[in-house]
Amino acid sequence: MENTKILDAKGLACPMPIVRTKKAMDALQSGEILEVHVTDQGSLADIPAWANAGGHEIIEQSEVAGVLVFRIKKA
Repeated sequence: MENTKILDAKGLACPMPIVRTKKAMDALQSGEILEVHVTDQGSLADIPAWANAGGHEIIEQSEVAGVLVFRIKKA
């Protein structure tokens, strides 16, 4: 599956990664994929919890050189 949009939220502290992720997801259609890049370690818990609460699906989660990468499929 190809990403529909990539969001660079590196360097932002809580709650800004979630705020930016929500705004980016609002612009997508159901089934589209948002890739989010964050450096805030709190996002390890925050983004999956937010996605689950909204019915979205995290299809991939990884960490590369201190950057957390989430691929989220919009509900």
